[in-house]
Amino acid sequence: MTRLPDFRLETYFSRWEFTARHHLTASDVQTMTLGELLGLADDTDREAFENLSLGYTETFGDPALREVIAQTHEQADADDVICFAGAEEALYLAMNVLLGAGDHAVVVTPNYQAAETVPLALCEVTGVALDADRDWALDLDEVAAAIRPNTRVVSVNFPNNPTGKILGTADFLALARLCDERGIHLFSDEVYRGLERDPARILPHAADVSERALSLNVTSKSLGLPGLRIGWITCRDRALRARLERAKHYTTICNSAPSEVLARIALKARETILHRNRALIAANLPAFEAFFAEFADDFAWQRPDGGCVAYPRYLGADGVEDFCTRLVEEAGVLLLPASIYRSELTATPADRFRIGIGRRNAEEGLAAFADWMRARR
Repeated sequence: MTRLPDFRLETYFSRWEFTARHHLTASDVQTMTLGELLGLADDTDREAFENLSLGYTETFGDPALREVIAQTHEQADADDVICFAGAEEALYLAMNVLLGAGDHAVVVTPNYQAAETVPLALCEVTGVALDADRDWALDLDEVAAAIRPNTRVVSVNFPNNPTGKILGTADFLALARLCDERGIHLFSDEVYRGLERDPARILPHAADVSERALSLNVTSKSLGLPGLRIGWITCRDRALRARLERAKHYTTICNSAPSEVLARIALKARETILHRNRALIAANLPAFEAFFAEFADDFAWQRPDGGCVAYPRYLGADGVEDFCTRLVEEAGVLLLPASIYRSELTATPADRFRIGIGRRNAEEGLAAFADWMRARR
């Protein structure tokens, strides 16, 4: 097994996620109950769930689920989809299939830690940082300059976690062309797709614009159903998809049968769920903006382009690490400090923290946060 460092985010969450009174840094939208999800099912899927045989399922994933996933794409069909136990398994196996000793990858930072630590365990990796001083812009010339003759993967994530940045469509298409011209696989983490503030900014699926590209998605984030543990990769390179299946034989082998049916229900009701989740974020944003307006001397707030997390700057002299520790210990309000998103590849801002904007009752956490801030004055 590849030796990997501790996963900082999960280690931090193991200490605080279920003990903090106010989880104000959640990276997923408010979830729903099993009953609520089944209420969105048609008669066929509801009957399929209630009469499900709990045997092994296909390694590639339930054919009906893969068909529904393919319908979210413009160019892919069900045979281009392979399902996994969440996005983490998909990312881990994809990097192990695509990269080996002697290869090279380019990874955009800041990012979900596994996006860089898994490649780093396999080969040389060059980071390209989003520019915090230019609205988290990605410099495509810098990406091109980072590419080597042995580069096999360029890894990106838009809407980005933790910044909420969305790359412009023209730049995204230019990035895909650059990868195609160099024979590189574009690995596109699209787990927040569907939560854009402006629908005009929704990027195309990478797998729709390039036959070599891989589009990663999951039920956890935009749909708010992390408990299903269903993720997938769409890629029109059938030989690569076959290699992913063989790699999965060494991990989960197949997915949970009940989760696959429930994921199918969720994806069929995708527009209903996404409309609900976008409305929840839109309703929450004024409360967050009011909070940061009140404490404008302490924070620099920027509304995210998409997703359900933001990455404000903390301006206090005590530093964001001490600030977040005291906040959770004294007020029970959980945020993620910048150290969780530090990179081995590039410099990353050390004065930021991640805050989640997609949960119900956010006002309660903000009120506790505000009371604590006022008491410090």
